[in-house]
Amino acid sequence: MPRADKPRCPWAGDDPDMVRYHDEEWGVPVHDRRALFELLTLEGAQAGLSWSTVLHKREGYRRAFAGFDPVKVARFDAARLDRLMGDASIVRNRAKLESTVGNARALLTIERELGSFDEFVWSFVEGRRPAKRRQLTDVPASTPESDALSKALKARGFKFVGTTICYAFMRPPGSSTTI
Repeated sequence: MPRADKPRCPWAGDDPDMVRYHDEEWGVPVHDRRALFELLTLEGAQAGLSWSTVLHKREGYRRAFAGFDPVKVARFDAARLDRLMGDASIVRNRAKLESTVGNARALLTIERELGSFDEFVWSFVEGRRPAKRRQLTDVPASTPESDALSKALKARGFKFVGTTICYAFMRPPGSSTTI
């Protein structure tokens, strides 16, 4: 049941996973490093696909990528990626899988250099939650903030973090914000 202060958006439809995501996760600020790494990975995996396709594969991703522990994922080697290419519970795109490993390594570098991945990504919205938009037609593909985050992540070696992916990471479907 949607919260009284958050009526259910049409994009949730009647798919139980999408409804649960909408009612329990969408628009809830995230500060946990694993949850941030998971969301960034899933948004990158979504490139060219629908959010519902990736959401249905989320448990497979959690198993495949060690619960999104960036320390463990950063140690994945080519043999591990070869095995993941045979795992139908995730999107089997080699570039996307390789980006997850590389992004884990880049995340750890940010933490070594700056202390916190959470503080790094939240700095692009200055800790505030951008305005909500209810209609999908009102949702832009990017914003100056997502442009800046994308540029900064790419400069630090992240892949599959274009501005549209960063916008989705900053504002999941429907345009409330997660980071």
